[in-house]
Amino acid sequence: MNTELKMALDILEKEKDISKDVMLDAIENSLITACKGHFGKDTDNFRVSIDRETCEFHVYVEKKVVEEVENDVTEISLAAAKLIDSRYELDDIIQEEVKSKEFGRITTQNARNVILQKIREEERKVLFNQYYGKEKDVVTGVVQRYIGKNVSVNLGKVDAILNENEMVKNEVFTPTERIKVYILEVKDTTKGPRILVSRTHPELVKRLFESEVTEVRDGTVEIKSIAREAGARTKIAVWSNDPDVDPVGACVGLNGARVNAIVNELKGEKIDIINWNENPALLIENALSPAKVVVVLADPEEKTAKVVVPDYQLSLAIGKEGQNARLAARLTGFKIDIKSESQANAIEGFYEGFYDDEEDEEETYEVEYENSENLGEEDKDDEAEEDAEVDEVYEDEDQEVTE
Repeated sequence: MNTELKMALDILEKEKDISKDVMLDAIENSLITACKGHFGKDTDNFRVSIDRETCEFHVYVEKKVVEEVENDVTEISLAAAKLIDSRYELDDIIQEEVKSKEFGRITTQNARNVILQKIREEERKVLFNQYYGKEKDVVTGVVQRYIGKNVSVNLGKVDAILNENEMVKNEVFTPTERIKVYILEVKDTTKGPRILVSRTHPELVKRLFESEVTEVRDGTVEIKSIAREAGARTKIAVWSNDPDVDPVGACVGLNGARVNAIVNELKGEKIDIINWNENPALLIENALSPAKVVVVLADPEEKTAKVVVPDYQLSLAIGKEGQNARLAARLTGFKIDIKSESQANAIEGFYEGFYDDEEDEEETYEVEYENSENLGEEDKDDEAEEDAEVDEVYEDEDQEVTE
C-alpha cells in the first residue's frame, strides 16, 4: 500500500472537497506524460495501473516481440522476451514495468506540475459550484479591506466584491466586521469564482425575513411584495396561508424581536410590515400606513388610483421627499395620486366614474406610482410648511405600526 499517497489524497478530499478518483486520474495522466518525456518518444504504448483502494500504482510499457529491434521503446527481441517468459513468440505483446524512480529531475518536475494544475482546476471548480448554488441567497461575510470605493468581503473560502453602487449610501465598514450580503452573481474565471454581492437589493430583506421568521421559511406566511429604499425604509406586504396565524405579528415577533434583529442587521433601516389584500383599495390603504386614508378610488382599466386623506395627513401620506407614497406605489404596483380632502372637494367631478356599482369594490386592480408632482404650487407650499413637523409625526406613527 502506498500509505503516503493515500493520506495525501484523503487530506485533499477532506479539506478541498476534491474527489480522490479525480486526483488518481490526474496522477495517471502525469505518469504517462513523464514516461513520454523520459523516453523522448511520442508513443501510446504506456499504461498505468492504479489500485483505487490502496493507491498502489505501476507503470508499464507495451512492446512487440520481433526478430530484430529497430525501436527499443516499442519493440523487444525474441531472445530478451524468452528471458522474461519462455512462452513468448514473435509478434506477441509483452508488458514491461517502467521504474518511475529512474525519471530525471525535469521529467519529475513536469509530472508534478500536471498534478498541481489539476488540483488548482478542481479547487476552482469546487468553489464555483459551491457558491453558484448560493446565488440569489444571503450569506455572512467578513469585511477584509476597501479596494478603492469597493469592499472586499471574505465568504469563507473565497473573497467577494461589494461594489460601490451595491452599498447603502453612507454605510461604512470596518475590517473584520461581519455583515450579511446578497449574492447577485457568480462568474467562473481562470483565477477562481468572481462573486458580486449587494447590500441594497430588496431580496436581501426578504431573505433575512426567511432566516429570522420560521413562518416565512416554511411557507405559512408569504411575502407577497416588497419595496425598498436601501438605508432609509422598506415596506413589505405579507399574507398568511393559515387563518390562525397573524402574518404581521409573526414577522414582528414577541416585543418586536424578529423585526428588530433584521433592522439591526440593516443598521437601523426602518421596516413597515402590512397585510396583503386582494382588494386593491384596502391594499393601497395599508401600503400608505402610517397615514390615515379617507377613500381610495381605483380604475382597473387605466390602472390608476386616487387617494384622499385628511388635510392634516397629506404630508404624512406623501412622506418626506415623497418616500412613503413612492414606496407604497412600488409595493402595490399602483399609479397613485394623493389628494387632501379639501383638494379633492375643490376639483369638480373628482369622485365621478368610480364605484358606479357594488361589483367595483370586489375587483382587483394593478397600478403604478405617480408622486406629488401632480400637486399645484399652492399644495407644494403647504407641503413645505408641514415638513418641519412631519418627521416627528412620522416617527410616532411608524413606531406604533412596527410595534
